[in-house]
Amino acid sequence: MEYTRFEKARIIGARALQLAYGAPPLIKVPKGVNEPLQLAEVEFDEGVIPIVVIKR
Repeated sequence: MEYTRFEKARIIGARALQLAYGAPPLIKVPKGVNEPLQLAEVEFDEGVIPIVVIKR
């Protein structure tokens, strides 16, 4: 699915917040990634974030 830049920002931001509050990572954390925002971006690129966007 193709996302707009706003949808992508919202998804990554929501996932980064979850990670910051202690949610477990959905992937093995790559070496050099130590911030929730960085990890959320990697998870987004891997396509493992379970957040659904409903377009109307």
